[in-house]
Amino acid sequence: MEEGNRGTIMITNDDGIDAPGLRALVTALVATNLYNIQVCAPDSEKSAVSHCITWTHPVAAKKVHIDGTTAYAVSGTPADCTSLGISKALFPTVADLVLSGINMGNNCGYHIIYSGTVAGAREAFFYDIPSISISYDWAKATSNLHDFTLAAQACIPVISALLADIKNQRYPHKCFLNIDIPSNVANHKGYKLTKQGKSIIKMGWKQIASETEGRKMSSDMTTADVAARSDFNTSSISPESLLFAREVRGAQHDHDDTDHKCLQEGYITVTPLAAISQAEEDCQNYFKNWLQNVSESPSSLAL
Repeated sequence: MEEGNRGTIMITNDDGIDAPGLRALVTALVATNLYNIQVCAPDSEKSAVSHCITWTHPVAAKKVHIDGTTAYAVSGTPADCTSLGISKALFPTVADLVLSGINMGNNCGYHIIYSGTVAGAREAFFYDIPSISISYDWAKATSNLHDFTLAAQACIPVISALLADIKNQRYPHKCFLNIDIPSNVANHKGYKLTKQGKSIIKMGWKQIASETEGRKMSSDMTTADVAARSDFNTSSISPESLLFAREVRGAQHDHDDTDHKCLQEGYITVTPLAAISQAEEDCQNYFKNWLQNVSESPSSLAL
């Protein structure tokens, strides 16, 4: 970022370019009149695609109108959108900061691995561009679309402070940030620095009679009370095929001071992440001795 210039922010997501979370974030940032805003987001929902990329065929990018921005809807994944958006093939300048969100549903614990939202930020991290993934803990019974506006406004101080650090060359490039905003965002308890935990919605499978029997899985990996996607491709399904749909079988929650627990307590959690996950120390120690024994006794590999 050159001295005196307006910072440039690129926004992507995994819920699609028309999603209310992305639109609320764009509106809040445009309203500050402080930044140049680029939008490069999927043209349809791409929830839970993780860090999938398009490799075997081209992606299409279509210019769309979003007030105060230069925006494109892209046929690829969130990681594709970030990669294309920061490549200079689409926009003439590379953004100073990439934002991915605001996702409908939290992204804590092990769900970070599944998340296309987090992947949108992680892809920028791969290229040494500061980034933040942002998710709102949508509660079906109580949340409403205005909560995305409140969530976006709650993130503006973090975004502004980060851009100031980028401008002053203080930003640490060894991580990116994952922000989760509590359901009761109007009464949140403030920001809290947390670590990624091990919380997860445990999934199972059930056999179904037809594709219309399954219900759509929402962004937070719970089952939504809406019909299955109408664009479900049935052309390759033979009459002899068995059909299975995912279903929720329970949950695993953290009891220590990690992202999901603090989010449920009402904090806006700020979790530094990196691309590489290191195994815990006891695993390193175990396999150090184990591998040495394997090397010394190659005959033990025979069955």
